[in-house]
Amino acid sequence: MAAVLGVSAQYHDAAAALVVDGRVVAAVQEERLTRRKGDPSLPREAMRACLRLGGIEAGALDRVVFYENPYAKLERVVNGALRAFPTAIGLFPRAVGSQLGGKIWVLDALAETLDVPRARVVPSEHHLTHAASAFYASPYPRAAVLTVDGAGEELSTAIWRGDEGGLALVEGIALPDSLGLLYAALTAWLGFEVNDGEYKVMGLAAFGQPRFRDELARVVRLDGDGGFSLDEKYFAHEHDAELGFSGELERLLGPRRAAGRAWDLDGSAEDRRYADVAASLQAALEEALVGLARRARARTGLDALCLAGGVALNCVAVSRVAREAGFERLFVQPAAGDAGGALGAALVGARDLGDPRPAPQTTTALGEPVDEAEAAELAAALGLRAAPSDDPDREIAARLARGEVVGVVRGRFEFGPRALGQRSLLALPRDAATRERLNRVVKRREPFRPFAPAVAAEATERLFEGGPPDDLTPFMTSVRPVRPEARARLAAVTHVDGTARLQTVGEGGALAGILAAVEREAGLPVVLNTSLNGAGEPIVGGALDALGFLLSHAVDAVVVESLVVTR
Repeated sequence: MAAVLGVSAQYHDAAAALVVDGRVVAAVQEERLTRRKGDPSLPREAMRACLRLGGIEAGALDRVVFYENPYAKLERVVNGALRAFPTAIGLFPRAVGSQLGGKIWVLDALAETLDVPRARVVPSEHHLTHAASAFYASPYPRAAVLTVDGAGEELSTAIWRGDEGGLALVEGIALPDSLGLLYAALTAWLGFEVNDGEYKVMGLAAFGQPRFRDELARVVRLDGDGGFSLDEKYFAHEHDAELGFSGELERLLGPRRAAGRAWDLDGSAEDRRYADVAASLQAALEEALVGLARRARARTGLDALCLAGGVALNCVAVSRVAREAGFERLFVQPAAGDAGGALGAALVGARDLGDPRPAPQTTTALGEPVDEAEAAELAAALGLRAAPSDDPDREIAARLARGEVVGVVRGRFEFGPRALGQRSLLALPRDAATRERLNRVVKRREPFRPFAPAVAAEATERLFEGGPPDDLTPFMTSVRPVRPEARARLAAVTHVDGTARLQTVGEGGALAGILAAVEREAGLPVVLNTSLNGAGEPIVGGALDALGFLLSHAVDAVVVESLVVTR
């Protein structure tokens, strides 16, 4: 039996995860503690938090596993820059200098930071850690595994076979062909920030028509057998790392949209055109991902599929895979992006040391708990009204029924980008005006961004099409059509295309008590559930973050465990 710390860092969403004796003890993103969204730095705070939660000292770690191989990454960066010579000559010193300056020495930095022998700190492989995060966390004894993201050491995409013997690579697609880099480049072209704006593109796509399919077919070619390739002339990853696209893409699709400009999809023909490009990109991604999944099915012969990598967070594309790829069951690692690589690294290390496979993942509440006493003390110091409730679920439900927006902070914070009840912002889902209020006034984000419904599992089929809850719905990693007769009652969580990214909540789930109370108060076991954060902010972590959110955002109350805090 062993204690293994997994770490991801240096690109975006740095994180740490601790596995002890084959059990996932903790997983924490650095941003939740440093309050720097997407923090890519060496996750010193997250590593300390994991060790605290596990009750062990760093010296007791049997292994520290980094989620990729920095030496192989350096080789790929150098070769890529040389291949793009002389165009990339300006970027070459910065790209190589970045790798040599700190990234290449990350294993030594981990050993020094943790004060563990350097021999215990080892690299893994980027797509292997993604695959491990999905397969070993899934409930399947055997499964095809598909990992799709921007870039690893050499691969952008990989098909794996997972079984009792572990994970075996079936085949991969090498850079520069990459669906993640395709989506990132178009994200930048649409004026959004890469590694943060991809969700926005997915939401925007529903407002457009895919009338630029022919143009996108010139950018990404699908071969009909699950393979794909990018036409490199439209990209600039080797000499413009910030944008990732070339002038050829602008000549094909038109000038890029200015970053930060307000959106007007009702009154601006130009913005509707950008939405059409987003819809065309989304359609191309979905077709490519379905093709890859079908290829994984054919190559492995297995009827379950696990997905990870940043592209797996595209829940609309995942839903098409679930419907069309021929698998009976599908699981997406809830922290499918680079943060999840830390979990995968820890699981790879634990398996290498002979530990058993962990129990299937049933929660993302793997971070630090909130301290109610600290919240009460802070509330008093800040002049806020705070009182414990004998029945906080009923209190929350009553406030929601009155039209209030309430933050809920309970237990350990979530690992991954979804708030599933531990750090959530709740409202009733029936009024479309609630969506407008949340987007414009509270979250301060684009008006086309959708919100998710959390629904009692037993009510799923009554309100949503697509059958009973499955392995995707507890983690909010897929979309379902809202039944036409339910859309008026779920107006705030029904997207413009009639779908919703639902979260099903079973007995004992973080929101189960609230949903039961809401059904008694309002007649429907559904709440609007969005993450407790504003634009450009990480999701709330501790008590100070929660009360800071109340003070700086137009919400009516925040409930910290049983403590109801208002202005």
